[in-house]
Amino acid sequence: MNSFSHASLIPAFCLIFQSAVFPDELSTTSAALTVHSEIRSAMESAPLQMLFTGSTSAEFSVWQKSFSEQLHELLGDSAPPSAWRVEEVSRETFSDHIRLELVLHADGVFSLPLYLLLPTGNGFSDRRPAVLAIHGHGEFGADAVIGRTDRAGIEKSIASANYDYGLQFVRRGYVVVAPHMIPFGPRVDRAKYGGNDPCAVTFVRMQALGILSITSNLRDLRWCLSLLEQRPEVDASRIGCVGLSYGGRMSMLVSAVDTRIRIAAVSGAMNLMQERFAGRHSCGSQMIPGLLSYGDYAEIGSLIAPRPCVWETGSSDSLIVPGWEDRFRDRLQRAYVAAGAAEHLVYDRFEGGHRWNGQVAFSMFARELTP
Repeated sequence: MNSFSHASLIPAFCLIFQSAVFPDELSTTSAALTVHSEIRSAMESAPLQMLFTGSTSAEFSVWQKSFSEQLHELLGDSAPPSAWRVEEVSRETFSDHIRLELVLHADGVFSLPLYLLLPTGNGFSDRRPAVLAIHGHGEFGADAVIGRTDRAGIEKSIASANYDYGLQFVRRGYVVVAPHMIPFGPRVDRAKYGGNDPCAVTFVRMQALGILSITSNLRDLRWCLSLLEQRPEVDASRIGCVGLSYGGRMSMLVSAVDTRIRIAAVSGAMNLMQERFAGRHSCGSQMIPGLLSYGDYAEIGSLIAPRPCVWETGSSDSLIVPGWEDRFRDRLQRAYVAAGAAEHLVYDRFEGGHRWNGQVAFSMFARELTP
């Protein structure tokens, strides 16, 4: 395993900049000397020292253990609290499910607001499979995922992205937990950010406390899994995870880190940090400092193997970049083939844009999570 500390990042990133090909080019124009252009060049030359290059199950097993350990060092402690209390904020009964609005509280961590959806109907006394449903960017947080149409403007958001996949799953008989991530929904007051991106500002502010936004959200997602394990309605051996956009990114990460998740669906997130952070808007909630010294999101996705995972991409999703998407797929494919689980890596390429699809995922979840 590669050891890691904040100090060790200095030589690693010096290596990135030294290996970038830009001295002659950058001396020609002042525009080429901007920090943006220099970072972009460095990103393109990132070391990625721990890419999987093997082909056998034994080689993959060794790599998976090593990269997983390195990822944990980069992220820091993401273990959920061992003890907590549950505050029930509201409870509503609908024709096919019960919706609980809860807040989880524990010492030493931020409180976690979430929704718990419980299916009703025949067989409700039996333990059900469960789904962790994660939202993406946007002002509504988990409200859109659970189909809370009593909020102004939310119906348009749901319609454009087929966003209420949590509601769709509970109507199929799954218990659903849908947390609000940092900094979204009720966990952010956007008016106090002066038009700045709360993801970027929150990343900087939490760094002052020695905390990563993405690690805090990862802990919250793992906390949701622990909640599901304690619920009498849930069969803890049958838990899946789904998410769109940032929710897809976090569905990938929590499934890679926590093997209590048996199957995952990652939607609208087949892009690499190396591409996204080089030339486009860079989301602080997705930042893992030092990752590019060792690998990228494709390597994190590979940690899910050999468990089943469906990757959804819309044919007209402008956030998925051709070429980079191919690199992502190739690296996932190599990992799953080596793990002897090529049939568990499924791509759902559908006609449409940046939205949840579900046509392949619903059948896969039913196959894997129902007796």
